[in-house]
Amino acid sequence: MEKLVKNPEAAASRRSFLKKSLVTGAVASVGAGLLSKGLAPAAQASTGSINSGDAAILRFLAAAELIETDLWLQYEELAGNAAHNPYATALANLDDDSPQYITSNTADEKTHSLFLNAYLQKKGAQAVNLDKFRTLPSSKARGAKQIGRLTNLMQLNVDTSWYTRYRSTKNPDLGATFPQAVVIQNKPAIPVSDADYGPTDHVQAIATTAAFHFGTIEQGGSTLYSAMVQKASNLEVLRIIVSIGGDEVAHFLEWVDFAGNGASDPLAPLTDPVTGLFIPDLNASGSRLTQTNLIFPIPCEFIDPSLPRCAVIRPTDPTGIAGNVVKFLTDMNLFVGQTNEFFDTVSQLAAAADAAERTC
Repeated sequence: MEKLVKNPEAAASRRSFLKKSLVTGAVASVGAGLLSKGLAPAAQASTGSINSGDAAILRFLAAAELIETDLWLQYEELAGNAAHNPYATALANLDDDSPQYITSNTADEKTHSLFLNAYLQKKGAQAVNLDKFRTLPSSKARGAKQIGRLTNLMQLNVDTSWYTRYRSTKNPDLGATFPQAVVIQNKPAIPVSDADYGPTDHVQAIATTAAFHFGTIEQGGSTLYSAMVQKASNLEVLRIIVSIGGDEVAHFLEWVDFAGNGASDPLAPLTDPVTGLFIPDLNASGSRLTQTNLIFPIPCEFIDPSLPRCAVIRPTDPTGIAGNVVKFLTDMNLFVGQTNEFFDTVSQLAAAADAAERTC
């Protein structure tokens, strides 16, 4: 296959536009292993200028950002600015700037987790520490650091329904469901070993799996922050959630374009000769639900179907949002190999965040 050195001209024009544009946009206790040490016990009940509900929201967001940072670091090691291997080359086929985009996204998520934990501590609240759960194995492919991980990127179920959702006039908040753009079940998003650096179609399929996973993760972050802001009380906490959420949206829009490049001519259609994964040309159907140059949200039903359609993040219903995020990530096989204590910990964090209510 000689598809590895050229990018679609249409995708290049969309990237040019993106580069010139800036996207703007319970439980009282959470497990002994989770919380930073050395904080006053009273911090659990009284968090200074933020109430316990706001603290619970920020703790869950901090945990989510630690998980995001962990998975993005694995992508950066194998395909960021310092990476030189066939996997990095395959991702660069989707966009020449992919090494910088991956490195930048990783750095952003790391700042989010560090900031949220520092802010919690500044307010006398307990920060989140998941280090005891960094026990999952790394990829054995050259370039991957051999350290413990929180997440597993080597047998993912990637929910690609976000791709059709954002091209639909319907809204999941009002009960709509959406088909998968590409069916990706139990497939690696990073090379498991050096053997995955070939053949060419195989490593390209792994790269396209990663591209859709990038979008899956970042659209989830966009929804999480948009939902959580509706539960916060303190104005400064609101400011934090809105501001970080805007960065998650910026990430998401880049990966929408990126994933489409991997599932369109000249890279697709493609069948992985090793795993059998099929990457279709999403433009071949002629349907708007998979049209790859529709990178911005299509206006959809919002709040009430009788109102005019509006281009928005969706879903944004805050009901049970944290628990749904834990289920979403778990169903993705992102935590395959994790301990029961890990699941108990993140579930307790989610329950506390979901129990938070806005107060005046």
